[in-house]
Amino acid sequence: MNPIIHTNELKSLFTKENLVLIDARSGKDAMNNYAEKHIKKAIYIDLNKDLSALKDDAANGGRHPLPSVDDFIKTLSHLGITNASHVVVYDDKSGANAAARFWWMLKSLGHQKVQVIDGGIQAAESAEIMMESRIARPNTKEEYQATDWNLPLIDINAVEVFAKDNQHIVIDVRESGRYNGEFEPIDLIAGHIPGSINLPFEDLLTENGLFKSKEVLREKFDLVFGTTPSKNIAVHCGSGVTACHLILAMDYAGLEIPKLYVGSWSEWSRNNKPIAKEV
Repeated sequence: MNPIIHTNELKSLFTKENLVLIDARSGKDAMNNYAEKHIKKAIYIDLNKDLSALKDDAANGGRHPLPSVDDFIKTLSHLGITNASHVVVYDDKSGANAAARFWWMLKSLGHQKVQVIDGGIQAAESAEIMMESRIARPNTKEEYQATDWNLPLIDINAVEVFAKDNQHIVIDVRESGRYNGEFEPIDLIAGHIPGSINLPFEDLLTENGLFKSKEVLREKFDLVFGTTPSKNIAVHCGSGVTACHLILAMDYAGLEIPKLYVGSWSEWSRNNKPIAKEV
């Protein structure tokens, strides 16, 4: 199944009985924004509570560590998602935030029918997808069945090895100013992992916040990766959320899924690891 769904395709799905819509907007006003207006029947999920297992110290796994598979299964069951559900998820950041993270997590359990709305809620509004303010309640069914994360992960020590080896690539998807060390609005130290390359997630999108075509993305990835196989590529961001946007784009372009470094810069920068800057 195509990991990206366009708004014209979404319209035809609303009559499907197994459709589950997920609103994955994040930030301090996310729940209020959801309560004010969301796609009809969409159920809200919380990045911090549902898609992460926050710890007291981000040096141990970063700012958004993955929850256990068992805890995520409980979340899915609470959302009314079964193994047979067709799940469509969106956020308000062109899929670059929690929507991509939710997609990665569900796909990592082996779920096939999961898609991210191209352009997020903004595109849905422009396409006159029906909105509502009523809080949607899930139809709780049987418990979701899964045992482990199946997509490739990589830890801080293996990332350090990757970054020093020219047969491997470490990709940082944060905006160039953060990568260059010009500023750091969230974590404690500015800069990047020495040896990593920068591919900001915005470069994958059009001016309207939609994904560039598969052909354009594939051409871009071929220039960046060359012949490096996906198993030799590690992707990170600030806390393992936006990194999933690049992974989503790679899957959309027909490439194999690379390794996700969940701890990302939030973990690396708190562990006395070497730091590089371009300023």
